[in-house]
Amino acid sequence: MTRFRLLYVGLVGAGLGLSMLPHSPLGIAAAQAQEADKLRPEVGKPLQKAQDFVKQHKLPEATAQLHDAENAKSKTAYESFVIEQVRGSIAQASGDTAAAAKSYETQLASGRVTGAEQTKLVLAVASMSYQAKDYPKAITWFTRYFKESGADPAMRTFLIQSYYLSGDYASAGKAQADQIQAEEKAGQKPPEDQLQLLQACQTQTKDNVGFSNTMEKLVTLYPKKDYWAQLIHGLQVKPGFSDRLTLDLDRLQLAVGTLATSAQYMDMAQISLQAGLTGEAKAVVDKGYAAGVLGTGAEAARQQRLKDLVTRTIAEDQQTAGKADADAAAAKDGQAQLDLGAKYVSYGQFDKGIPAMEAGIRKDALKHPEDAKLHLGLAYLAAGQKAKAVQMLKTVGGTDGTADLARLWILQIGKV
Repeated sequence: MTRFRLLYVGLVGAGLGLSMLPHSPLGIAAAQAQEADKLRPEVGKPLQKAQDFVKQHKLPEATAQLHDAENAKSKTAYESFVIEQVRGSIAQASGDTAAAAKSYETQLASGRVTGAEQTKLVLAVASMSYQAKDYPKAITWFTRYFKESGADPAMRTFLIQSYYLSGDYASAGKAQADQIQAEEKAGQKPPEDQLQLLQACQTQTKDNVGFSNTMEKLVTLYPKKDYWAQLIHGLQVKPGFSDRLTLDLDRLQLAVGTLATSAQYMDMAQISLQAGLTGEAKAVVDKGYAAGVLGTGAEAARQQRLKDLVTRTIAEDQQTAGKADADAAAAKDGQAQLDLGAKYVSYGQFDKGIPAMEAGIRKDALKHPEDAKLHLGLAYLAAGQKAKAVQMLKTVGGTDGTADLARLWILQIGKV
């Protein structure tokens, strides 16, 4: 499974450094001027001293003054609220995120914090909960942040990852899909890590259809070999995928660069030979040798024997070239012409091969008509006729893998 980058960052990395969080509660004098409530001297004076000590980063002294204010008798609701603001300020300055979050929650519960200040406090609690890996709590506060008109898109990512890290893959997947859909609707390219996270959620929820769709977006927007390998493997193990299409799968792997081992090259070349596509077999062997995959190691002698067999078969093809054309054209069904055309195409003789394949398809009575359209589309592509290739591939149907292969080829053609 593709790895995605979870944002395990501190508050500074998230753009929520403690220095950016709300308040200095004092100017308490300014707060007093705007409030009907007043601070009595036995509360206001130690709080003012506490705030001065915070500015000097003398936190033990600030804490002592806070305690003096707390010990005042018969505190009003307003005095308790300002005491809580100073407590939050001290926690904020000391880097004690747990204490700061607790203080912010208390302030929010008081009902005295409104507007932009309230949004900042909500976001601070959400971010601190995420940093503390308390993901259920982070979900609660990030959700509240967006309900209260919070608009920072980066926080949407933290919410989604909180769902994922708490094990709620369904909610994470839905939220991530919604975010990606909104970005696409706005004409934006979804970031790669968002698609990776969606893919991971779909893997966890066994959403195979959604997984394939996400992988297709990844290979379209970020065409990496790893994504192609996952997508092709997913098709190969898909229920109902026909072994008959093994060579077609190999062709796609060769095109996207995921055919890598000597065994894969050898198997593809041998299947091509068995199908009578000697020109294709030669091309595969040549590419294997050019890449240094064939011709070395313990299997070098076996690989050389295959290469020699291909060379002999080509010589035999040249001796019999053209002799089957009339018989294929006279056949009642189109399979003989289709096979003959494919053989010509494998040698790059598109002027003979493509018309023969087209004629075979027009005759119909084919055992696998969708395969025929897939192969004609690839013949157009090999001949450099991309538009015709895409047009033909779009007509390919079937539930045994042909339609899936055609769709993936269209994706590949779009990136060439």
